[in-house]
Amino acid sequence: MSLGYRMAYRIGLTPWEGAAQGGSEQLVGLLDREQDERGAPPGRAVDLGCGSGAHTVELARRGWDALGVDDVPRALERARSRPGADRARFVLGDVTRLDEAGVEPGVELFLDIGCFHGLDDAARTAYADGVTRLASPTATLLLLAFTRGRGPLPRGASADQVTGCLAGWELVDREAADVSGMPAPLRSTAPQFYRLRRRVAA
Repeated sequence: MSLGYRMAYRIGLTPWEGAAQGGSEQLVGLLDREQDERGAPPGRAVDLGCGSGAHTVELARRGWDALGVDDVPRALERARSRPGADRARFVLGDVTRLDEAGVEPGVELFLDIGCFHGLDDAARTAYADGVTRLASPTATLLLLAFTRGRGPLPRGASADQVTGCLAGWELVDREAADVSGMPAPLRSTAPQFYRLRRRVAA
């Protein structure tokens, strides 16, 4: 999918950003809940496949030590030019090789708004290994994924695929995503927000 995203950012065709704006109220509520349960300061957060950085900047605004990771240079250029981007950090890197991107252990929150569901099986395994290895014992993974749709869409991921791949995590909540801002082809893909907590052996 990286080549497709590179081309999309080059020509300025990024419909997922409009979709994210449409669902912003729901995401605000999910982040509020996370912080209400944790208290302050919230800790370190990594925005996986951050794109042009809107969510990374929002995390930083909330007081998280926020890092956005993406492998599309043009997307990161846009991210670094956003108002408030000076509060966050952005790095060019692969979400399946987070160590190489400079992500250090002890991450309290991983945010994934539509990254995992576009990866192939091998990449999903590497992604899961990386976030599990770098997560703190109390970490949360907040992940938005939709099921397989038609046409030139990411491959999608079912609930079983999410939880099966992320075996080191416990699913603690799941809710349907707000589709009001999504293009018509995405509305039928049953997008879901998954909230997972790091599973630590007793």
